[in-house]
Amino acid sequence: MTILRLDQSFTRWDELLALILAAFASMDGRIDPPSSALKLTAVSLAEKAEAEIGHVVIDGEKLIGCLFLRPEADCLYVGKLAVLPEVQGKGLGKRLLATAEETAAALGLPALRLETRIELTDNHAVFAAWGFSRTAEKAHPGFARTTFVEMRKVLAPPVRTA
Repeated sequence: MTILRLDQSFTRWDELLALILAAFASMDGRIDPPSSALKLTAVSLAEKAEAEIGHVVIDGEKLIGCLFLRPEADCLYVGKLAVLPEVQGKGLGKRLLATAEETAAALGLPALRLETRIELTDNHAVFAAWGFSRTAEKAHPGFARTTFVEMRKVLAPPVRTA
């Protein structure tokens, strides 16, 4: 199993889209508004990879996980963290978040930030177990109620040697 950073040589956009849609399928009918993953296309994923820092996990020849990272002023935003349903619960999400932490450290960013839907309380618990704290409750445009929570993980400052 290998985690690779997406670059110009990556061409498996249809397979990556299928992975994300499979990973997010359990949210269908559970969250409102529907996931932005449903609006993705192979072309928009390629554009996302140019604008952000994308990683994929490959097991043999199969794509089994991914995440996209976007540097912000005071943190690294973690988006589209996706793991195929058949390999969920085996530590792959945590390995991907370790990649996010390494990327944040390399960029000099002190925290990770992510958003998860209010209805997905199981995700809230998993992220909390991974060191994230709830920092805000927000609503998508047009919604009067909370539709998602923001969570942050403050990273340990780099150890300086004399």
